Amino acid sequence: MISVTLLTKNSAQYLPKVLEALTSFDEILVLDSGSTDDTLTIASQFSNVSIHHHNFDGFGPAHRKATALAKHDWILSIDSDEVASPELVHEIQTMPLQETCVYAFPRYTYYNGQLIKWCGWYPDDQTRLYNRKVTGFTNAKVHETVITEGLKKVKLKHPMRHYSYETTEDFLAKMQTYSTLFAEQNRGKKNSSLCKAALHGAFAFLKSYLIKRGFLGGRIGFVISIYNANTAFYKYLKLAEVNKS
Repeated sequence: MISVTLLTKNSAQYLPKVLEALTSFDEILVLDSGSTDDTLTIASQFSNVSIHHHNFDGFGPAHRKATALAKHDWILSIDSDEVASPELVHEIQTMPLQETCVYAFPRYTYYNGQLIKWCGWYPDDQTRLYNRKVTGFTNAKVHETVITEGLKKVKLKHPMRHYSYETTEDFLAKMQTYSTLFAEQNRGKKNSSLCKAALHGAFAFLKSYLIKRGFLGGRIGFVISIYNANTAFYKYLKLAEVNKS
């Protein structure tokens, strides 16, 4: 049996589609960090959903707490803006799972309804299915990952659809959250300055727009590359500030 874990905070926009795609799973464990929209009302309408609450202290710790609260040892971690394709659900539920393996699905990210195939966003493999008796998420506040050392990584064939960005406001909100968590996580561990922040930002743009072929996406590819550059810049600028404080 597999438990699905889901972190939420004001996740009402896509939550109905996210949960509807997962109705065939025995348990969906929702760990909420203070939603004030309809997130909890929506989640409570699904019979296989259990709702838990916590104070958010980073993505890694939150995933680890959700994993510990789940009923089953096999964990499928899903974001609140990811919709599993029917083919992916069938593939997961019919394949023989082995404890010595972790499983990754290809993630297709959409911006304003358009599938993004540039800027390093495609197919963006995500390792999210694992057995908690042998592994789990790192404790990182941001850019947390499932620990895969000593385990075989198996790639699934069918996609998860990711609806993370619809508007410029979504870019700004994510940039604010991730840059702050990055600075908190690396405070006193990494050196930074205005110059380093600018260099990281410039490199992030060049990597996204040229190396990752963002230019093929026209306007959208340019916008995403600018977003990647700004995120890198503010991550290191905030880090310089917290190091001084």
